[in-house]
Amino acid sequence: MDLSGLRIFTAVVREGSVTGAAKRLHRVQSNVTTRIRQLEADLGVELFVREAKRLHLSPAGRVLLVYADRLLALADEARGAVQDSRPRGVFRLGSMESTAAVRLPAPLAEYHRRYPDVVLELRTGNPTRLASAILAGELDAALVAEPVAEAQFEKAPAFEEEPVIVTATDHPPIGVKKSLPGTIIVFEHGCPHRKRLEAWYDSCGKMPERTIELGSYHAMLGCVLAGMGAALLPRSVLSTFPESKRLSIHPLPRGMECIPTVLIWRRGATSPKIKALAQILKGHAAPTV
Repeated sequence: MDLSGLRIFTAVVREGSVTGAAKRLHRVQSNVTTRIRQLEADLGVELFVREAKRLHLSPAGRVLLVYADRLLALADEARGAVQDSRPRGVFRLGSMESTAAVRLPAPLAEYHRRYPDVVLELRTGNPTRLASAILAGELDAALVAEPVAEAQFEKAPAFEEEPVIVTATDHPPIGVKKSLPGTIIVFEHGCPHRKRLEAWYDSCGKMPERTIELGSYHAMLGCVLAGMGAALLPRSVLSTFPESKRLSIHPLPRGMECIPTVLIWRRGATSPKIKALAQILKGHAAPTV
């Protein structure tokens, strides 16, 4: 049972004869008759009661007509949605937590105002998990930190973040030839800021004595404020922390002080929803450094 067969079936019903349906569909009568016979054979029922040259729906035919009309209407709707250049439908977006908390509220509010036919769904995670979710078909796009696998994804610039090391105010100056915090407070493996902090320690020829993993930036900052260790996070996150003035901020050396955030999606799977978000992000992409 395919859509073409259902269109022929509904045409015969509406016209009341094979001749009328053939004329309406610009097909030869024998082709219409054959397709109706094939549909009946596929379903194992007779769809019409044949009287002379007229066809009347059988009980099974009346049941099928209801579903046929619904299926054909849905197919037409799907075709229109695919061909329509205006964003609509569910948009499954992924984001790093810091980006979702600080950077996305304004762009997503604008997106919602411009495209009310889009239903936004947001999932947070680290870049590795978000990229895997896109390839698995679970997300349409995601905001992640560079680098990105060019062979698998297309990308558009979004934001530039300045990662900074944050300590309690009484911590001495830190650096290659200065004191290094013995404890670092980080997200799980896969977090780009954890990678940057570990790379910085490695460049200093040292490793932290202890690593504490937490699940939110505010929890991390609370622990930093209590003197439990140091954390690396985007400077923009500090604007959301009420006690930020009680923290010391230590910039990273040149070459490590910028992390670009990009919008990525599966290569070859660009959609109107993704294009619309990329355009809006472009207008909110003022760098922080």
